[in-house]
Amino acid sequence: MTNRAPLDEFDPAELQDGLLQAVENVHERLREARDRRSVMPGNPFAETSGQELAVAGVTVLAYDECHTVLTDPDRFSSSIYQQVMGPVMGHTLLEQEGAEHRASRALVSPTFRAKLLERWRSELVEVVVHDLIDRFAPRGRADLVREFTFAFPVQVIARLMGLPREDYVRFQRLSIELLSVVYDWDTGIAASVALKEYFGEILAERRRDPQDDLISTLAQAELDGVRLSDDEIFTFLLLILPAGVETTYRASGNLLVAMLTEPLLLNTLRADRAMLRGAIEEALRWEPPISTVVRVAAHDCELGGIAIPSGTNVSVSVAAANRDPKRYPNPDRFDPTRTNIAHLTFGAGPHLCLGMHLARMETAVAIDTLLDRLPDLRLDPTAPKPTITGVAFRSPAALPVVFTPR
Repeated sequence: MTNRAPLDEFDPAELQDGLLQAVENVHERLREARDRRSVMPGNPFAETSGQELAVAGVTVLAYDECHTVLTDPDRFSSSIYQQVMGPVMGHTLLEQEGAEHRASRALVSPTFRAKLLERWRSELVEVVVHDLIDRFAPRGRADLVREFTFAFPVQVIARLMGLPREDYVRFQRLSIELLSVVYDWDTGIAASVALKEYFGEILAERRRDPQDDLISTLAQAELDGVRLSDDEIFTFLLLILPAGVETTYRASGNLLVAMLTEPLLLNTLRADRAMLRGAIEEALRWEPPISTVVRVAAHDCELGGIAIPSGTNVSVSVAAANRDPKRYPNPDRFDPTRTNIAHLTFGAGPHLCLGMHLARMETAVAIDTLLDRLPDLRLDPTAPKPTITGVAFRSPAALPVVFTPR
C-alpha cells in the first residue's frame, strides 16, 4: 500500500479500474451466448474451449435456469464463496447453508426491519444525501459518481456502525481495497487485516460502553444463548461493506445514467415521483450492479441440457437472465412503466439479499432529493456521454452534470 495519495486527497475512483473492466458490448455478447443455449460451458468473456467442464465451469444465461440454480441449494451450493471471499471476510452468510445459514440470518435480519429502516431514512440517509449535495450545489456542476453516488452509501454504513466522522475517508478506502482481492490479492488481504484491527478497537469500546449503533447491537447479540465472538462480528461487518456499499452506489449510478440520457423520461419522473419506485426496479433489472453470482454443483446434475459434474463452478449470469426476452418483452429497453419485473439482481431463494430494502430506500432518497434540490439537473453538454462499463461489476465511471447553482 505504497505510492498513494494521502488519505485527505483520496479520490475513490482511483481504485476502480480493476473492477470496471473495459469489455465492449457486454449485453450483446451475453445475448449471443443466451440465444445459442440457456447454459453454456465456460464463460462468454473468456477463452475456455478445450478445457474440461470441471476446469472451465458453466455459465447459466436464461432466466428460468438462473432462478432454478438460485432456489435449489441442494444441487447448487453457495459454499464456493469460502474460496472467493473467505480469505478476506471469514465465514459469512454468503457461504453458509441449511440450519447454520437460517440461524445466522435470523440473528441479523432484525437489523433490517421496516421500523428501523424508516428511522435510518430520516436520521441517516437524508442527512448524508443533503450534506453531499450541499457541497456541490453552489458550483452548478458536479461529477455525480465521484461526488455523490460513490460517497453516500459508505457514509450511511459508517454512520450506521457509529464510526467517527474523521475515519470516513480511511474507512471508504479500505472498503474498496477489500473488494480488490478479486484481482489484487495482496491489497485485499492487507485491507482485511487493517479493517479487522480497526473494528477491533471500535468493538472493544462498544463492549465497555454500548451506543445506539450497529456494532453495539452485534456486541450484545446472542446465538443459541451465546454472545457473538469478535471474529463472528468482524465477519458480518466485512460482509456489509461490499453488500451495502458497492451494490447501492453502482445501482444508483446506473439509474441516473438511464434517466439523464433520456430527458423526456427524466421530466416525466420529475413530475410524477410515484414512477420512481418502478424506475428503481427497472434499473436493477436493466443494469444490475453485480452481474454474476456463483455456485458450485453439490453433486452430478443436469441443467439446460448439460450434464454438470459434482464440483463444477456454476456462474449465474444475472445480467443475462434480467434481459431474457422469454421473460421480458423488449428487454434492452429501460422502461420504468414495466410491470411484473421480478428481476434476479438481489438473488432468489435462501440467499435473497438481506439488505435489499435498505438499498432500495437509499436509492429512492438519493434520487428524490437530487430532483428536489436540483430541478434542472442535466448532463454536461461539454462532457462525453456517460456509459456503463464493467463485466462482474457494472456502473458509470463518471457522470458529469450541470444545473443552476443553488
